[in-house]
Amino acid sequence: MLASLGWGALAASSLVVGALLALVRSWSDRVVGLVLGFGAGALVASVSFELAEEGLRIGSAYAVAAGLALGGLTYFLADRGVQRWGGRSGGASAGTPLAVGAFLDGIPEQAVLGIGIAAGGAVSPALLVAIYASNLPEAIGSAADMRAAGRSRGSVVALWTGVAACCAAATVAGTLLADAVSSDGQAFVDGFAAGALLTMLIDSMVPEAKEKAKDWAGLATVVGFALAAGLSLLG
Repeated sequence: MLASLGWGALAASSLVVGALLALVRSWSDRVVGLVLGFGAGALVASVSFELAEEGLRIGSAYAVAAGLALGGLTYFLADRGVQRWGGRSGGASAGTPLAVGAFLDGIPEQAVLGIGIAAGGAVSPALLVAIYASNLPEAIGSAADMRAAGRSRGSVVALWTGVAACCAAATVAGTLLADAVSSDGQAFVDGFAAGALLTMLIDSMVPEAKEKAKDWAGLATVVGFALAAGLSLLG
């Protein structure tokens, strides 16, 4: 359990690092878009090799399919709720919906990390890279928006530290859940996380990467996929 918490904290620390980077200097849209594209590609590989494949190996296709459907629907509904909240917020209060959105993205990612630790007893390097690369640009962009909305540096760092702590706890929850359920239950959890991540990728990360990095987004995505796929095969 301590190992799960430690790896979860390491992965979630990228949210705090991203917030600090946003406070140190401004970053061009192209750089943020390239990192987003890289992270998206890495997450696609993780969904393929760490979740869907593993779920089908340990449980039934029906369990994975049910998890995919429910995970995608859950993320979709929760994300719509956050968007409505953000639309009603203005000024400095706009930072809170942004943090909730990052939390919503981070929970399935970090839970998957915990599930992998429970299944194999070790962390997946590919998934760790994917989480880190996907968190950085999101935290950079969101923290910069919070600062522009009038939040102090201290409150921005404190808010993102809290989000990171919750995401790290999700890693432990993923480990406990995977240990407590049957093989089909684990396959369902794998499918649920995969569905949530795929919905997040298509609805959020990929469009933003394309918008910011333009024609370079596709190449960055391929690089991220290739690296994560290679790490998955080596692991």
